[in-house]
Amino acid sequence: MSERERIGCRMFSTLCICIFALIFPVLSIGQEYPTRPINLLIGFVPGGAVDPTLRVLAAKAGKILGQPFVISNNGGGRGSVALGIIANAKPDGYHLVGCTGPGLVWVPHFQSVSYKLEDFNFVMHYGAPYTGLAVKADSPFKTLKDLVEYAKKDPGKVTYSTTGVGSPMHVSMEFVAKQENLEWTHIPYKGNGPALTALLGGHMTAQVGGPEQMPHIRAGTIRLLAIHTEKRRKILPDVPTFRELGYDFVTEAVFMVAAPKGTPFPFVKKLDDALHQAMEEPEFIQLMENMGMEITYRNAEDLKKYLEDADARARKLGQDLKIEPQAEAK
Repeated sequence: MSERERIGCRMFSTLCICIFALIFPVLSIGQEYPTRPINLLIGFVPGGAVDPTLRVLAAKAGKILGQPFVISNNGGGRGSVALGIIANAKPDGYHLVGCTGPGLVWVPHFQSVSYKLEDFNFVMHYGAPYTGLAVKADSPFKTLKDLVEYAKKDPGKVTYSTTGVGSPMHVSMEFVAKQENLEWTHIPYKGNGPALTALLGGHMTAQVGGPEQMPHIRAGTIRLLAIHTEKRRKILPDVPTFRELGYDFVTEAVFMVAAPKGTPFPFVKKLDDALHQAMEEPEFIQLMENMGMEITYRNAEDLKKYLEDADARARKLGQDLKIEPQAEAK
């Protein structure tokens, strides 16, 4: 072997050692993680749909990981308060947020928030809820057309509750209002649970919410007039979509888990694997079915692309509707 070849071999060996030295700690850390309980902040109050589904999923995933999830709630700002907290948390794999796609791609276009889409590493999403417009069962409004015609005759008299300004539920109603040249009154709440309670208590004409409505639909206490999904849901075969009724508004919200930007990929992958595996548990499957939710899944990479595409659509819609952004929620 020539001197040049020996020098080349030594340089190659040194390069391999350097690469291994850089990669080995990451692999080693990934294998050890997690070594303590993981904090999971749910961005919604109890009583909605994110809280119970994610609690069941996290309980199962914790057993797989060998460490429990310590769960807390902060329901401010349609999930934006919790997202802001986690965006600024240490990216060590022990701080996660349970959120929805709209909190990341809708709310920032209608409210001043302390984060942006790029501030997160997305772990996975586990479900796709429907969202739709409901009235009490004894309401005189049998269809969305009935409600629209009434709102045209009595501007501002129709009141509807949602999780707040900038939520897809709010934007959907403003979309209809603009198309029909009518006015109705939006009353925001801190979560879908309280917004639904306001309807059930007779304080609202309508509520635009999601799976938290399902027990009341089955009990016959509320009636769903239309949903925002692209197609009718199997569990709600008689409920038309907004698009069917002439309003080209679709939102495919997803329930998901995210981590602060910079969280090591081996940690994200391990979390993703455990949560994905937990989705096969019968208790989780039954709960999702009971709440009228479809079990769907995207990994970190696919979820990132999905959210980026949704963000572009939400930005354009916000500009078209001219909804004034609100101050940041506390």
